[in-house]
Amino acid sequence: MENKEISRWLEWAREIQALAQTGKHYAENEFQVERYQRLLQISAEIIEQHSELDDEELVRIFTRQIGYATPRVDVRGAVFQNGELLMVRERMDNGWTMPGGWADVGDIPSEAVEREVFEESGYLVKAQRMVGIYDANRFGTMEVFHAYKIVFLCNIIGGEARTSNETTEVAFFSLNEIPESLSAERTPLRVISDAFAAYGNEHWQVVFD
Repeated sequence: MENKEISRWLEWAREIQALAQTGKHYAENEFQVERYQRLLQISAEIIEQHSELDDEELVRIFTRQIGYATPRVDVRGAVFQNGELLMVRERMDNGWTMPGGWADVGDIPSEAVEREVFEESGYLVKAQRMVGIYDANRFGTMEVFHAYKIVFLCNIIGGEARTSNETTEVAFFSLNEIPESLSAERTPLRVISDAFAAYGNEHWQVVFD
């Protein structure tokens, strides 16, 4: 019950933040800007009360967001070798995940995932087809910002396993060997299962939320 209540508070706070960000973008005078800025502060204060995040830092983060508020995009690479899935261990939470991360402004989605896989695992890959598009809010802990997750099937074309400033281990796993210590917000079991199913099916139909 407690987790549901926290999630609901976060959902309200994030909606207030999105409305305030969009309102500031279309504000016609300084008085409207001040009102929307206050809404950003209220949103940050709500999140601070229901998390370990600092409200002053949240206000700075929220204020840096400009324009019409839209979901962020997280890209993940489903990379297979001999039927086993490439995974990396995140330095941040010590959990295992498919390599990936936030797409940057100006990125082509397929190029974004190829870059992220190389940076986190050391493998050069080529995106081939899509596994699915997921609403990241529908599993794991809700983040401050809404996000969509795009997962690509990728082929290895070069490189070798190496860690990075974000990862501590690189390894391949069969479906039955997937580690229990997942970085679940980055790669939940549902996405892993879909990746294995897509890998074994040339006629895979892209899944979506």
